Amino acid sequence: MVEARLWKGLKDGKVQCRLCNHFCAIRPGELGRCGVRKNVDGTLHALNYGKIAALNLDPVEKKPLYHFQPGSRTFSFATMGCNLGCRFCQNASLSQPPRTGRPPAGTDMTAEELVAGALEHGAASISYTYSEPTIFFEIMQDTARLAVEHGLKNIMVSNGFMSSECLEELAPVMHAANIDLKGFTEDFYKKQCDARLAPVLDNLRHIRSLGWWLEVTTLLIPGLNDSRSELESMARFLAEELGPEVPWHLSRFHPDYKMQDRPPTSVDSLEMAHAIGREAGLHYVYIGNVPGNDYAKTLCPGCGTVLMDRLGFSVGASLIRDGKCTRCGRVIDGVDLG
Repeated sequence: MVEARLWKGLKDGKVQCRLCNHFCAIRPGELGRCGVRKNVDGTLHALNYGKIAALNLDPVEKKPLYHFQPGSRTFSFATMGCNLGCRFCQNASLSQPPRTGRPPAGTDMTAEELVAGALEHGAASISYTYSEPTIFFEIMQDTARLAVEHGLKNIMVSNGFMSSECLEELAPVMHAANIDLKGFTEDFYKKQCDARLAPVLDNLRHIRSLGWWLEVTTLLIPGLNDSRSELESMARFLAEELGPEVPWHLSRFHPDYKMQDRPPTSVDSLEMAHAIGREAGLHYVYIGNVPGNDYAKTLCPGCGTVLMDRLGFSVGASLIRDGKCTRCGRVIDGVDLG
């Protein structure tokens, strides 16, 4: 347990956490909504610092990031906990226990050990992922700073509900993010995620302004966030406010956690959403969790050439040279594409 960052004292021994848009006001001896930040005698402490509960060497495509160092490996870790309570969470055993009162479990590791592990395994980057990295901000920030010193890139895979202060603190050391845009109505965010939509949209704009490479993922849940009108509104937001070069990943839902009553997303629904994204002007729209689907390929927005073919998380030979399509010469958006 270490003193937390991004908080301020209030009256009567209360403290306010400033990490995410819940801005929890926490009484002495109590926890924030995430279950991993505790007011101890008027000082906010992080209960999960360095308690690593998941650790893997992943293809960067698993994040998913398709336009950031494609074909590379990223050293990925998480602690337990989350600031949201999504009923459809597909990592609930990792993210949700602290919200129900269980202390965060994990193997104690330092930032130095995590960076050494990334270097030892030949990773090009470190990813803060699996659960919600906002709630393990302190070990993320320490690790990210050290990673930069050793020539590694940093990737945040997040629900996007962090505070603007959190983003500004990470601005000097973060290079890429994949943000979940879980739906496009306040009603969905309130009922299904215990959160709000507006801060996520603000943070997406903020991330673009910071210059990080950004990709967006939406899990399509049958009957909840997959109507044509909602998807059209979402696609317009992405294309017009974030830019047509921002990749949009459409991911297939499968029944999990508290949402066992819905069927998996149909391929027809995913392909409808793909068409909506392309009609809105997005250059790169992908379908995930459907092995062998043609819409995992990267196409040149100019001439339509298949630039990168994918099977699962494996990437075939690239037809991008010096950041351009080898057939028509168009610049392909991304970082270290070839």
